[in-house]
Amino acid sequence: MPESELYKKGAAMRRQLMGDAAVEAAAKGIYSDPVMQKFIDVATETVFGALWTRPGLDTKTRALICVVSDTCTRREPELALHLRFALRQGWTEEELTETLLHLSGYVGVPIIRESMLVASRVFKEYRAETGKV
Repeated sequence: MPESELYKKGAAMRRQLMGDAAVEAAAKGIYSDPVMQKFIDVATETVFGALWTRPGLDTKTRALICVVSDTCTRREPELALHLRFALRQGWTEEELTETLLHLSGYVGVPIIRESMLVASRVFKEYRAETGKV
């Protein structure tokens, strides 16, 4: 795929959100498959390039919106990914936990229990990877 300006902006944003190591690992893993390469090319341009770089909201707010959206739509793999984005953008484990708990009154306790299990796993992994306590 030719690299448009939106694609280049999206690739930079994706690296900011995920970190170099995660982008490289994904490129060698799931996105080494030709079908998935097409997906990430489109997502890089349209989601990361056109949406994440828009003015009006900072990346920290956008990351929290993704966490809320994933929780409400029960998208567990994406929730794990977006929790990492949110941590990298400055949200604390406590703030993210409170966000999930707050949603329990609106989307239901069983959904939030599942989301909290994902969050617990992601927080533990993230602390181990970053050395943060």
